[in-house]
Amino acid sequence: MRVLLVEDDEMIGQSLREALTRQGWSVDWVKDGLLAQSALADGGYACVLLDLGLPQRDGVEVLRRARAAGETTPVLVLTARDGLDDRVDGLDLGADDYLVKPYELRELLARMRAVIRRRDGAAQSLIGEEGVLQLDLGTREVLVGGVRSQLSAREFALLHALMERSGAILSREQLENRIYGWGEEVSSNAVDVLIHGMRRKLGPDTIRNVRGLGWRVVAPSP
Repeated sequence: MRVLLVEDDEMIGQSLREALTRQGWSVDWVKDGLLAQSALADGGYACVLLDLGLPQRDGVEVLRRARAAGETTPVLVLTARDGLDDRVDGLDLGADDYLVKPYELRELLARMRAVIRRRDGAAQSLIGEEGVLQLDLGTREVLVGGVRSQLSAREFALLHALMERSGAILSREQLENRIYGWGEEVSSNAVDVLIHGMRRKLGPDTIRNVRGLGWRVVAPSP
């Protein structure tokens, strides 16, 4: 899945981007508040990792404007500002969680998964129809009829995009935006190849092509 990383410190940003990429995330990294606001407006992110002390526009103002505009993407604030008032102000402005630097990568990943689950309205890590087709956000596995299969990072991102809007048709561009980060080279048939492989795990009719429009998920019969 794609994450927007907003961090002006070169060393922290580079290190975090590399760590998240190794975990299967597609990372778009911007270094000031104006670029962050523009990237958020473009959409397509599973969550945002937002530093507060940014050039051009402070992270607090980025968050305030995003929420005022109706932006609902989960925002996890990452900052050295560890005062109680700072944490309360960030949460009151619409942050979904708040993590003080320095932090452990394992905790960051767990909090990212948690805010995404809450966004999806799932108290548990499973989304979908029990006993039919479900996606485990914690383990990145798919369950078909209760049987688990492991997904690659990009298979998981693609299926999550389709299942969070179950029944809706997503275009090739929409799926590519969810799977790949800025600057990644995307072949013209990348989505087709992913879906071809996933149909072997899910069944041939689970991800259906709507000619000229895109793809949608149809849960297999129980």
